[in-house]
Order: sequence, then structure tokens, then C-alpha cells
Amino acid sequence: MYARRVPRAPLSDFVDLLWLFDGYAPVHAQERLLPTGTVELVLDMRSGPPGFRAVVAGPHSESSILDTSRAASVLGVHFKPGGAFPFLGVPAGELHNLEVPLDVLWGSGADELRERALSARSTEARFRVLEESLLARARTLARHAAVAFALRELGEVPNARTVAAVAGAVGLSQRRFIDRFRDEVGLTPKLFSRVRRFQEVIRLVHPVRTVDWTDVALSCGYFDQAHFIHDFRAFSGMSPTEYFARKGDHENHVPLGDAGSISYNRADGESGRMDVQEANE
Repeated sequence: MYARRVPRAPLSDFVDLLWLFDGYAPVHAQERLLPTGTVELVLDMRSGPPGFRAVVAGPHSESSILDTSRAASVLGVHFKPGGAFPFLGVPAGELHNLEVPLDVLWGSGADELRERALSARSTEARFRVLEESLLARARTLARHAAVAFALRELGEVPNARTVAAVAGAVGLSQRRFIDRFRDEVGLTPKLFSRVRRFQEVIRLVHPVRTVDWTDVALSCGYFDQAHFIHDFRAFSGMSPTEYFARKGDHENHVPLGDAGSISYNRADGESGRMDVQEANE
């Protein structure tokens, strides 16, 4: 079963959707998760010995591997770009390319949330638990005006403005603007723009049966084919043609046939650590 719901305001300004997968058991053993630059909060809803229990997948600019060898029941929150910042308790940049147990961020509140969700009698009740918990955790339900403006300007594909132009438009120095943006969004502005452009490529090619890669690259603002292929490999861990051959039902979940691995680990097999990551750009 799959269910989803857009939360009510004011959460709808920060949360794209609440979702539930119950009994997810694909035939493949693994999926490669493509980076979206957004944050995901995921609760393990299975009874019995605990798995990951509850985790925050920080904003990624690289792919990761998800174990799908066992049936899963998971409840989650998909945040909008920069939307998780009010609820994390740490700058979003500290979670770049990391998967962190929720109790590291919320303490005992993580187990309390999971227990309340497990006790809820319906999907709608579980969604209400998520909404109530997020509202209770929020430090503020407002974005910095400069970040809100930048998310709109830098998310435009293919005509995103430069970082310098956006910083000038909001009246901040470029350094101060970059720091503020990374604190709330988790990526530098330039890296965020690159990830959003990559995601536009995925959006264009996922639903079609044939593709003109040159046309796609130009439509998304890449200078040339080499630039396009370099970025695609950097973000997905595969070539554009390999993605197209492997793509499944979900545009950002690519089926793989390899043996299972640990859920929510990085693509290189090393578990994420809770430390501050240097910006890629």
C-alpha cells in the first residue's frame, strides 16, 4: 500500500508531502537513490527486532544504495528544498550526504514519535502524528528572506541566475549569502543549482521511451555533451544511458540486481558520520 498527503498550512510551506509505504517488496535486491538536494525523515514501521528505527537522510548531492531485499513498511516526510531547517536542531549543511539516526537530533523525542506512529490506528492518524510532532519541534516557521528568494531564482532551469547576482539582489555579501543558504538548505547555492538541473533531466527522460540526449542537455542549460555527462555521473553514479536502461517506476529509485546492503548507507559502503561536511562547490 502506498499513501501520501500534502500537510495543512503552515507545514505545507516546508513539507512537500507525508508518505507511507506498507509491504514494499520489489523483486530487485537494491535500489540506487538519486540525489534531490532535499531532506527525508523516515520511520521504520515494522514490528519485531528494530532496523534503522528512524533516520534523517540529509540533503544529498551523490547517490546512495537502499536495501530492498526484505519487505518494508516505512512512514516518512519529504521536505521541500530548505524545508527541513526549522525542525532539525542543527544547520542543514551538517547533514550533507549523511544519514543520521533521528535520536541524534531529537533525543528521546525520536522514539516517542515512532511509538506514537506505531500506535495510531489508521494511515490518516499516522499522518496527524507526523504533523503534530513537526509543529512541536519547529523553532520557527519562517525562512530567511534571502534564502526564500534564492530558492526561487536558483531553482529555475535552464535560466538560473548566478550566485553573485542573487547575493547582490538580496543585499548580502556573497560569502554571507552562501553561508546562510547552506545553513538552511544544506548545499551551497551553486551545488543546489546543479542538483536541480540534474533533477530536471530526470524529470524529462523518465516518462519517455526514446530520448535525444543532446536535446535534453541543451534544454537543461548544459554547455556541451561532456559537461552534461560529467554532471550526470557525479550525481547518479552511472551514465545517462545506463540510467535510461535501468529506470523503474519511480524516477529517483533505480532498480539494481546486486546483493543486498545496509539500508540508508552511502553508495561507497561507508556509513555516514555526524560531522560537518565541507562544501563541494
